Amino acid sequence: MTTKAPTFTQPLQSVVALEGSAATFEAHISGFPVPEVNWFRDGQVLSAATLPGVQISFSDGRARLVIPTVTEANSGRYTVQATNGSGQATSTAELLVTAATAPPNFSQRLQSMTARQGSQVRLDVRVTGIPTPVVKFYRDGVEIKSSPDFKILQEGDLYSLIIAEAYPEDSGTYSVNATNSVGRATSTAELLIQGEEEAVPAKKTKTIVSTAQISQTRQARIEKV
Repeated sequence: MTTKAPTFTQPLQSVVALEGSAATFEAHISGFPVPEVNWFRDGQVLSAATLPGVQISFSDGRARLVIPTVTEANSGRYTVQATNGSGQATSTAELLVTAATAPPNFSQRLQSMTARQGSQVRLDVRVTGIPTPVVKFYRDGVEIKSSPDFKILQEGDLYSLIIAEAYPEDSGTYSVNATNSVGRATSTAELLIQGEEEAVPAKKTKTIVSTAQISQTRQARIEKV
């Protein structure tokens, strides 16, 4: 297999955490051979010795750092570094530990939309809150997991669901739930995908939400793959 320098398919995102709560950093990394991953805070190497209680893991391309109970002293710039024989990449984000709280709030809500079959669809929301809310997308009440066909991205307070190729079976009620320790907020909208009048070739297999509510057609395609 051809060697490939490390790249971040999902970089670190800054976190605002309530004092005494947990703080989690996560990044998705690709590269071959599998990169070696190291963490730093304000330029200093992080380990269980330098930050007691810290939990560091790297599995299936996901690098995670969890501080179970944060204090103001844990605030700072956190960097994850990925290295292999072909190169090196880094991603940096801020941790702000505060005693203040604020429930989740949508500064930009989901918008209902209509799109043509086969087109790319993007659903965006902006959410704020202290601590940083956990944000999840749903279709018809079933959580959507990020996959090549249904990408969930975060950039600051912007959270996006991107459907690579939308088909009529993707129509439905989409919602976003944002939750933190002091509250919860939900935004909901309708997505309508208009199909072609004439027959069209079968679509490629999609990986979407939990299989319990995937249509039989899509499930058969997944099993076939």
